[in-house]
Amino acid sequence: MPKMKTHSGAAKRFRLTKSGKVKRAKAYKSHILTKKTSKRKRNLRQPGYLCECDAKNIRQLIPYK
Repeated sequence: MPKMKTHSGAAKRFRLTKSGKVKRAKAYKSHILTKKTSKRKRNLRQPGYLCECDAKNIRQLIPYK
């Protein structure tokens, strides 16, 4: 049985926690930041977590992470 290949796009976007949750970065943090409040930008720095229905598919894409 050959090794599975990691999906390189998913590997750059997602990380697995020790408990098996899939961690992600939040959206809307890349540009047009002047009109966003400091509080909003600060909260966008915090990690987000995928819901279990989506996380199942992502775990298959990053088997070795």
